[in-house]
Amino acid sequence: MSRPTVTIPAHLPRRLTISLWDFSWYTQTMEGEPFHDLDRAFAEAVERGYNTVRICAMPYLLFGPQHDELAPLRLANLGGEVGQRTRWYNAKGGAVLDGRKHLLALFRAAQKHNCYIILSSWEYQQSPSFSANDAWYRALMAIPPRERFMALAQAMGNLISFLKEYDLAERIAYAELHNEVEYTRLTQVAREGEDALEAEKPYLEEAVAAMRALHPDILMTVCYASPILVHMRSMAENVQVAHFHLYIYGVLEQLLQEIGLRSEDVPLPNPLSRRILRPDAPPLEAWKAAGEWRQAATGMDKRLFYVHDWADPDQWDLWLYEHYAAHREAMRQIIKIRLAKIADWAQQHGLPAVIGEGYVGYTPLLANFEEGPVGKDIAEYAVETCLQHDFWGYILCSNSAPQHPFWQDVAWQQRMNAHILHS
Repeated sequence: MSRPTVTIPAHLPRRLTISLWDFSWYTQTMEGEPFHDLDRAFAEAVERGYNTVRICAMPYLLFGPQHDELAPLRLANLGGEVGQRTRWYNAKGGAVLDGRKHLLALFRAAQKHNCYIILSSWEYQQSPSFSANDAWYRALMAIPPRERFMALAQAMGNLISFLKEYDLAERIAYAELHNEVEYTRLTQVAREGEDALEAEKPYLEEAVAAMRALHPDILMTVCYASPILVHMRSMAENVQVAHFHLYIYGVLEQLLQEIGLRSEDVPLPNPLSRRILRPDAPPLEAWKAAGEWRQAATGMDKRLFYVHDWADPDQWDLWLYEHYAAHREAMRQIIKIRLAKIADWAQQHGLPAVIGEGYVGYTPLLANFEEGPVGKDIAEYAVETCLQHDFWGYILCSNSAPQHPFWQDVAWQQRMNAHILHS
């Protein structure tokens, strides 16, 4: 089917170099945390060569019909030390924010540093788990599954209108209805036995159409994790950006399966966990978030927090290095095939293509495999392949952001972003 070619607005960069700030830009704002000073965070991003950040803009919380009941935003962590060595969950907690003012501060800092922002939502994933109470989570879950898509669309439309009132909308690169729609509670629209992406498609298209009608000057889209090959036919047809993620896993998948993070049929502890976990790790049963609702809101199995929090980073990385050779070629082939398929789908639909997250997978906060020579080699191969297909948006690595240790590797980020922008 022939599609009109989407034109990238002239004021936006020819290429987007993206740093993933997700929900951390509001969950990690206490003294000493990476987003306590938004101006400094943007200055560091520009120093490293980034021109774009991607965020959960918490549209329903800030601009949904229950905003007055849910404000102000009171933040917490998972409780005690739980999550403190798990990526994205290592927030101090305790901040109290006026969410709308914080959003304005973010956009004004972006304007000052000539950066752009990709708007998204993680609200039907883990964002509400950082709230000090369950009101945000309950408000979202109370919306019937079929109505959630339009609720998000209307809230995002209201958020963009708010930014236009302050002459800040030119900082928007584009807006996504939600992050990784096939891995969210939006999939609850599917009936038993029904393919979730197929079930979501008409509701996603209706929501995107509503967003486009409200703001025809802003590019609107849906964020997909990786529905490659068999599911491409189930994707929304009226998006204006082909936004995908590219997590390969490969050798990491083998580790997760053998240590017991892919199936509860694998007991914890087990021989691999005894090697990789620190000797002072408590029993699994003793390691859980504060409150059942908070654990549910994370969307994560409690076993993940246990393993990530108590992994010995050196043992974790060593195991991956020991087994990587058997996976190297397959991982590179997956990168090549998936990016070619994304590029083909984007070209068929006349869309700019973006990789918004990647590349190895989800590792403990202090693990260094993706930040080391092998992880960098994987990232460089993916970026080079994206350049061959002339993608619009590029992620160096999901961990290349202020809330991760990889942020301190300034030279590599500068080199890679310069290569993207000037290739």
